[in-house]
Amino acid sequence: MKFTRLENLIGSFSLEKLKSSTVLIVGLGGVGGYVVEALTRSGIGNLILVDYDKVDITNFNRQIIAVNENIGKYKVDCFKERIDSINEGCNVITYKLKIDNDNIKDIFNTKIDFVVDAVDDVSAKVAIINYCLEHNIDFISSMGTGNRLDPSKLTIMTLDKTYNDPLARIMRSKFEKSVQKRINVCTSTELPLKVKDKSVIGSNAFVPSSAGLLIASYIVGKINETKC
Repeated sequence: MKFTRLENLIGSFSLEKLKSSTVLIVGLGGVGGYVVEALTRSGIGNLILVDYDKVDITNFNRQIIAVNENIGKYKVDCFKERIDSINEGCNVITYKLKIDNDNIKDIFNTKIDFVVDAVDDVSAKVAIINYCLEHNIDFISSMGTGNRLDPSKLTIMTLDKTYNDPLARIMRSKFEKSVQKRINVCTSTELPLKVKDKSVIGSNAFVPSSAGLLIASYIVGKINETKC
């Protein structure tokens, strides 16, 4: 059985809760891709994937789906194929679109247990967070992982407590302090490094992936803690 070792760790009841859960992941880059990978290997039964982008050669240093044969293919298609090859029992729904306030309702047309915001665009992040807050849907938002080298500095906290994170600083400006306390984020406390070319965000294989794995671990724990 594919999940025997996980079942031995968390128990059959918890594994069944994971199999009956639905997780929406918006953004399949360096962070979101590893969220998908870990949740697939954790037996999540239903995954909804949203990304409008295609695999590019610049993704190769950090994105799990970036291999030569996938260049030019839509990320959602590549991930659906990968998920099917790992856990054929997982139901996968894909959307090739960029989230905004006008289309966000289109992807919330089924019961969703957890949402992962792993996009870079601030307006899309705000739309996702607002929708989840308004509809009482559990979620976590990924903050910045670029220009950092130390994955041990990654942590999960509420938005109001973040520091040393330029993206989190921008996000704090979008919400009142009382709302920030309701927004769980994955953030790095490491100060971003200065890079030679400021027009390109520096990245590596271990910080974004570690953020994705940390988020996946958090989701599995929350589902087993709250889902009936």
